[in-house]
Amino acid sequence: MSGIQRIALVLTIIGAINWGLIGFFQFDLVAAIFGGQTSAFSRIIYGLVGIAGLINLGLLFKPSAEVERTEPRTEH
Repeated sequence: MSGIQRIALVLTIIGAINWGLIGFFQFDLVAAIFGGQTSAFSRIIYGLVGIAGLINLGLLFKPSAEVERTEPRTEH
């Protein structure tokens, strides 16, 4: 997994947590931190999370053997 894919995965996880908070508690953490849903910085964060989701979409269609092969192996 490349560095870009790892960053995209982290952003996607952040977006998923934010959506969970919205769904369960009607609380938008990104908007609360960055000044509301319409602030420029919040919109940038939302956009980056959306792009990250598109990047991760490529992982969905990658053969599992290829995904496993790209990850470094550690011996225990």
